[in-house]
Amino acid sequence: MPRPRLSRLRLLGLDRSGPPPPQTAADAPLRPWTIPNAIGYARAALIPVILISAYASNDGTDALVGICFFIAGAGDYADGIAARLTGQYSRMGALLDPVVDRLLVLAGVCVCWSFELLPRWLLAIVLAREVLMLAFGQAWVRRGLTLRINWPGRIAVGPTMLGIWLALLGVRGVAEGFVYAGIALALLATGYYLRDGLRQMRVSSSA
Repeated sequence: MPRPRLSRLRLLGLDRSGPPPPQTAADAPLRPWTIPNAIGYARAALIPVILISAYASNDGTDALVGICFFIAGAGDYADGIAARLTGQYSRMGALLDPVVDRLLVLAGVCVCWSFELLPRWLLAIVLAREVLMLAFGQAWVRRGLTLRINWPGRIAVGPTMLGIWLALLGVRGVAEGFVYAGIALALLATGYYLRDGLRQMRVSSSA
């Protein structure tokens, strides 16, 4: 059976109507070998390159660091577009994508902290939130719950990554503004995640 026509809004990830793809459900097979997952693996492989290059530099603003961080960040959108174009959704992709996003942010935070490219108190908030979400993600998986990415959480990744990337390029003032926006959205998203998680646990316990 042919797949339904893919609208431009859905291709770009702006139309998220309807249920999530069944291939990403908690009981679906992982299907690790897909084109979107290959992009995710490449993004993950760039993280150690970013860290090694940054700490080998004098001030953390090496050109290779900025290039690799940009490619890894842009890959967050590329793998989603690839999944929608090919229909290769997978449970592995649903688990891999947010983990790589957070590891990339954590790598950028570590570099910015070490070289004081952004205020450390601001980085501490970003770090605390990302660690919290990684812990929540593991707890969700163990309980068999579905962690549905909400709109504030989806949008928050963009300004946070952009702010860190600009900091890695040495544009501190503008970078701070984007990180502030990302944190505000991320904290709002965290509240929604907690609400949804508690709701799912209540439903599963009453079933």
